[in-house]
Amino acid sequence: MTHVEVKSLDVILDNEQKDGYCSGEVVSGHISLKLSETTTVKTIKILLKGYAQVSWMRKRSSFSEERKCLLLSKTLVATTDTHDLIFDSGTYEIPFDLQLPQSSLVSSFSGKNGCVYYMMQAVLKRPFHESQCVNRELRIISHIDVSVPTLISPVSQTCKKMIGCWIFTSGPISLTASIERQGYSNGESIPIYALIENRSSRLVVPKAVIYQIQTYTAKGKTKSIKQLVASARGNEVSSDTTSRWNGNPLKIPPVSPSILNSDILRLEYLLAIPGAKNLEVQLPVVIGTSGHGLSSHSFVNMSLLYPTFTLPDIPEAPPSYAEVVSEEQFEEHRTSTWQSQPDWLLDGSAFAFIQQFHLQPPPPYSEICGQ
Repeated sequence: MTHVEVKSLDVILDNEQKDGYCSGEVVSGHISLKLSETTTVKTIKILLKGYAQVSWMRKRSSFSEERKCLLLSKTLVATTDTHDLIFDSGTYEIPFDLQLPQSSLVSSFSGKNGCVYYMMQAVLKRPFHESQCVNRELRIISHIDVSVPTLISPVSQTCKKMIGCWIFTSGPISLTASIERQGYSNGESIPIYALIENRSSRLVVPKAVIYQIQTYTAKGKTKSIKQLVASARGNEVSSDTTSRWNGNPLKIPPVSPSILNSDILRLEYLLAIPGAKNLEVQLPVVIGTSGHGLSSHSFVNMSLLYPTFTLPDIPEAPPSYAEVVSEEQFEEHRTSTWQSQPDWLLDGSAFAFIQQFHLQPPPPYSEICGQ
């Protein structure tokens, strides 16, 4: 049905430049209603709805789930039993305000197989007409304080691998890596402390990478997607040598905060330090919304553990997982004055929207399907 009397119906926020809303904040604005002629109105409502949805296909089977994250409603205009509401032609601005609950909300997010979205909805009801609605998206940011005790303790891991097999074993490569804390915010850099010992006869090129891991759950099944979001490459480690990183920074690019409070969609981050094929230290990282400028006095002085070693000033594209070159390549490296750089690039690059990397288009998804 054509609503000839209603020229337009819009939701206008008081702060259109606001990046997002957190729990406990008030969302305010007005509904703009333009009428071309005199109109009878029953009700005008404002609603705020939020949903988490996941969906994917596997072997001709469909898996999907939906969760309601939020539902707020307020009637702004309503007729009474004795009086009809008559609006003359013209423009009307009907103010509203809705307070978000104090409880933790799930952050807005859009991924390959799921999303979390919130929308403002204005509803106009008139006698003998279908309800007329207009929607606009609203971004919600779940507050995560990365300065809480559980996220400010140092995290470390050590792994070791023998290179070669049987009688051709050339020696071990060991890797120890630590970070001062687990919680960080966008724009911060993660100081990395690492010790790489190469007792093999091969050349090792270590790197540091941050992965975003999206995990979807539906009908008892899970699907995980891992994407690279940041990387930096270390210097080559020759045979029988040791390299040490002393707080070498890896900057966190603009990414969505971690989502840890939804049972069907999780968003997590992982700092990985690969040293060789099948040799990788993995340290969990939580990306939060506050806690910038945390005092370094709150943490262990990692520089006492690892002497100075530096990463390149400009982050490079990451190497593949075949960092350990062959014996022939190593001999060429030792005898030739020409210092060639092997092709250590991964199959993909950082997200297209992460401007500081300027690499190739976004990487293909790495999918791990749960059973």
